[in-house]
Amino acid sequence: MANMSLTKNPMLAQDPNVRNRNFEEVALGYTEEQALDEAQRCLHCKNKPCMAGCPVMVHIPEFIAETAKGNFEEAYQIISHTSALPAVCGRVCPQESQCEMYCVRGKKGESVAIGRLERFVADWHNAHSTVAPEKPASNGHKVAVVGSGPSGLTCAGDLARKGYEVTVFEALHLAGGVLVYGIPEFRLPKSIVQKEVDGLKALGVTIATDTVVGRTLSIDELMEEYGFEAVFVGSGAGLPMFMDIPGINYRGVYSANEFLTRINLMKAYLPDSDTPIQHPKKVAVVGGGNVAMDAARCAKRLGAEVYVVYRRGMEELPARKEEVEHAEEEGIVFKTLHNPVAILADENDDVCRLRCIRMELGEPDASGRRRPVEIPDSEFELDVDSVIMALGTSPNPLIKSTTKGLEINKKGGIVVNEDGLTSRENVYAGGDAVTGAATVILAMGAGKTAAKAIDEAISRK
Repeated sequence: MANMSLTKNPMLAQDPNVRNRNFEEVALGYTEEQALDEAQRCLHCKNKPCMAGCPVMVHIPEFIAETAKGNFEEAYQIISHTSALPAVCGRVCPQESQCEMYCVRGKKGESVAIGRLERFVADWHNAHSTVAPEKPASNGHKVAVVGSGPSGLTCAGDLARKGYEVTVFEALHLAGGVLVYGIPEFRLPKSIVQKEVDGLKALGVTIATDTVVGRTLSIDELMEEYGFEAVFVGSGAGLPMFMDIPGINYRGVYSANEFLTRINLMKAYLPDSDTPIQHPKKVAVVGGGNVAMDAARCAKRLGAEVYVVYRRGMEELPARKEEVEHAEEEGIVFKTLHNPVAILADENDDVCRLRCIRMELGEPDASGRRRPVEIPDSEFELDVDSVIMALGTSPNPLIKSTTKGLEINKKGGIVVNEDGLTSRENVYAGGDAVTGAATVILAMGAGKTAAKAIDEAISRK
């Protein structure tokens, strides 16, 4: 019998006053009983509106139907037909603005908790399955993938399942891209990312770390000297943006990218870490997106008093509602309708204050959002010893500067057609390297699109 409850099954989480002092996962996941009960809320609509909101077209009603029967492994297999990273997506995808936004149950209550069910099924598989994926027979074709983030891993996985010999080239010492350097352990445990990477290796994907394409190797060399018939560029958007204000070069000013990489990838929060990072006492995080929430919550876990400084109001925060709520629960203070105008330092050039001006919302701008306007004579100062800039990122210029004939747009993104093909023959791109910073699932969708196009192009030869 269908469960007609108007609300989702809640998911247990660590107590806020405990979790804000550790890096263990905040959300604890569903029990089997909760998953079975939540799956019964699905109405199995004939036109499957939820699938329209999924960039990788997971067969959502089908996997939920198997979950409702207790066939958790079968549910996982359904998801994995189209998604290379189910345990990741179940944790970090913004389901509320994608699949769950289109759920019919959301018209008179809360949508089905699709993301929580995906997480449960993936975790169940990881805990119970002992059978490694079977490596397909080689089709004799070689493809290179630049970057091991979500777009690169998805492209690599889809091609490997078709028998391609795929090598993923990663600049850092660990595969996973933004999944390992950008998203904190308390949101996405790195053991889960490694499990997904190991699954791709079992399919025959080779991961070459510490290889900076554009320095160690060029795209031209990959194709001309190493025999790769196509290259997919999924190098992400790792170039941070800073405000053009006085004091931006003082000690104690970080980009969110650097701050999070030192913590997430290099484990700077551990007492025996070799990676230096200031353990601040008072921190201002400038920005209002998911990266700002991640940086603020990490700083809190280092023992700091943390302010999020954002020039619009709480309603305009672009971060996921759940992340904002978690940050508030953990004691982070939101200074909305405020904008920095200068960073001040002491005699040693160490940050000591952040000068801000109060804002109000004026008329809508070109995007339709109300433009923040300064309130005259409203400046004040926050006592801080660190400032973290979380204002977004753009694609690193290394690939474009070392690859002839690659068209780039005004924002530094690689220009591609609807299949992910660049202006260079047999060179494809997707994810943040094309769009700028976006979501994990959109990057995965781009990797999937490019893999399909690469396969079709090589098959025509």
